[in-house]
Amino acid sequence: MPKNLKQIKAEVHVKELEKTPLTATERLEVDLEKLRDKRQGKDEQIKTLQDRVLALESENEVFTALKQSKPQVIDIKSRPASGQSESAMVIVWSDWHLEETVLPEQVSGKNEYNLEVFDARFHRLLRGQMAWYKIHARDTSIKTIVLALLGDFITGSIHEDLAEGNSLAPAEAIYKAYSMIVSGIKFVLAETPKDVQLILPCHSGNHGRMTKDQRIATESGNSLEYFMYLMLQDYFATETRIKFVVQAGYHSYVRFFEGAYEVRFHHGHQINYQGGVGGITIPVNKAIAQWNKARKADLDVFGHFHTKFDGGNFVCNGALIGYNAYAVSIKASYEPPSQVCFLVNREYGAKTAVMPIFVEKPSNEIQE
Repeated sequence: MPKNLKQIKAEVHVKELEKTPLTATERLEVDLEKLRDKRQGKDEQIKTLQDRVLALESENEVFTALKQSKPQVIDIKSRPASGQSESAMVIVWSDWHLEETVLPEQVSGKNEYNLEVFDARFHRLLRGQMAWYKIHARDTSIKTIVLALLGDFITGSIHEDLAEGNSLAPAEAIYKAYSMIVSGIKFVLAETPKDVQLILPCHSGNHGRMTKDQRIATESGNSLEYFMYLMLQDYFATETRIKFVVQAGYHSYVRFFEGAYEVRFHHGHQINYQGGVGGITIPVNKAIAQWNKARKADLDVFGHFHTKFDGGNFVCNGALIGYNAYAVSIKASYEPPSQVCFLVNREYGAKTAVMPIFVEKPSNEIQE
């Protein structure tokens, strides 16, 4: 009875161990097996290379399109009354991380954050920003409000340890962010005169992505926040007082008062800060110097670092979430949860008042 392939392989293995000479049939089988292994390995390499080429071609198409596209620029024209001061107000929303949980024991009792706390802070944000608006609108005409949506409204699932403690899955979190931003925009419209225009530069953060690793050329296409901005734009499509700037690239620009002052908006995650005695100022100014070689701006506005800071030529936004376990791990300085707003004045062509919007209930606040 002839031997089958399995039996031949077994005998070959035994003879190799015993150093017994192989028959011609067995040597042939060994050679064939080596060829099969080589072919299988090459087939797998070819498949891997094909997949990589397809992925690179896809990314290159997006990169080429973004490289050829110009950054979106919005012009804010003057509408002053005779002899009256005029300013535009910029309100920055970013780094809410609304579904993330912060337990007091994680941060030495300095903070607590959950969905209920987020809701309360969000309402204080709305009341606080409009209080600043009404204070300044008495002395300077404010016909334009730039409401900058600069990302990281959700924490997402890019870090496993954060995902384990989040109160909502990413899809649920982005839906809640969408609902709250819609409500916030409607609140601003209701609390301001009908001749006040809203401009909304929209930028994705690094947390709302659907990929494990950060993308560069394809960042917007992999961002839940970018999708949310498109939904917001559709929702307010018939509202004549609103103009959205949903930017696929990293920067967008707003020119105030016939180009007298230009502001560059972004999330901030392409600034390379690894800690240091000087804080964020050195890496931020290095990044601004490089970006200004391509297109000069008078001011950069961003979030990401959870640090409320007016650097003169830049404004960094605070964070609604406040002090968390990550801040403790990187030895960040404590600061209360906040957002920021400021004025751009037409007469001086400059950033003037910079105001914090604190969103944590003061310890002496009367219980409602």
